[in-house]
Amino acid sequence: MDFESIPRAHDAFQQPVMAEDLEAIGRRAFGNTVRITAAVELGGGMYNTTYRITADGLEQPVILRIAPSPEHQFVSEPQLMRNEYATAPYLAPVAHLVPRVLFADWSQELIGRDWMVQSHLAGAPAPERLGDYPRTLWPGFFAQLGTIAKDIHGVRGPHFGPVAGPVHATWSEAVLASLHAIADDVAGLGLDAADVRKVADLAAEHRALLDEITEPRLLTGDLWTVNTMLAAAPTPVISGVLDLDRTLFGDPAADWTIRMASAKTDERTAFWDTYGSRDISPAASWRALVYEARHLGAIRLERHRLRNSDGVRDTYQSLADVLAQLT
Repeated sequence: MDFESIPRAHDAFQQPVMAEDLEAIGRRAFGNTVRITAAVELGGGMYNTTYRITADGLEQPVILRIAPSPEHQFVSEPQLMRNEYATAPYLAPVAHLVPRVLFADWSQELIGRDWMVQSHLAGAPAPERLGDYPRTLWPGFFAQLGTIAKDIHGVRGPHFGPVAGPVHATWSEAVLASLHAIADDVAGLGLDAADVRKVADLAAEHRALLDEITEPRLLTGDLWTVNTMLAAAPTPVISGVLDLDRTLFGDPAADWTIRMASAKTDERTAFWDTYGSRDISPAASWRALVYEARHLGAIRLERHRLRNSDGVRDTYQSLADVLAQLT
């Protein structure tokens, strides 16, 4: 086997596996007649460990994604790979864009971690390819993102909260559970979580505003440029959407995609041409502040995981600004 692994510190969050582990995974997923000939670890993602696998007996390369060890996962990010697997039936409107699940194993018998094999999507990662186009063509890319987000947000769910659970009867319950889990994770790292807990208290006090959302819709959780693929074409054409592992049912306005589409006034404003206009009522604006606080708490955890201490520190000022508006 031609085995290429990314050098990482022994205590880095993302950890590779050994070549013999990949061979065992290959036998379980495809049987003894398929022999892995090459395994290349892919960069770009910051959570799962990902390999492009080529094998005798398979017509096309496949993607192997390996979840972090259970003890390294935050409470606020419970079993994300299993959540993505549970989301597959709800992604029918964008099924032509997402990878197919070929095999999944939650037994943790082979390597002590969850893993999943998916089809290989054609194209190049958008962060690597979009810059090759003149900026005059970028609005078309963001307009496509708007269409994709609208299609996903149009899917109705059976409950509030993560697709795979925990299940919540109301949107306020789901939001409060998420805020409390993030605060507990922040505190568990030895960081100050008082600001996140204050947001949770305010959300509980005004939960009626959250419960104006009565119909759970599917949220992408993490859709933006970094999780898209572009086809080889004269204009930017989205050919794939990756890593829908943070999906949940709730208010579409709480989606990471909506936050990113609203972050700057540049080419991304074309997103709204296809998605539609935002609700800017006082209640929606208040909810948006709670959602921003939730995003900032999750960002704090991710930056700590990436050992970005300056970035962690910045989240405290950003959350203070949000709290000032909430109160």
